[in-house]
Amino acid sequence: MKLTKKNLNPLIYVVILCTLAGSFAWFILEIIFTSLGLPFSLSTGRIGFDLQIIAFYLNVNPGTVLGITAGFFVFKAI
Repeated sequence: MKLTKKNLNPLIYVVILCTLAGSFAWFILEIIFTSLGLPFSLSTGRIGFDLQIIAFYLNVNPGTVLGITAGFFVFKAI
């Protein structure tokens, strides 16, 4: 799909969902490898915001970058 003004919101949604999925998948891989006795962590600190009522934080890791890349490929394939 080509990027136009009309389909910018779907691009943002797809990239955000793929970013969250990639981060979560990397986190699960870190847990699996740690339980197997191979501890490693390539995550940075938490990035996000806190509005006193709602808070959202994301641990940035290599899965985040892979998720962003996958989001653009998924959008292009649609």
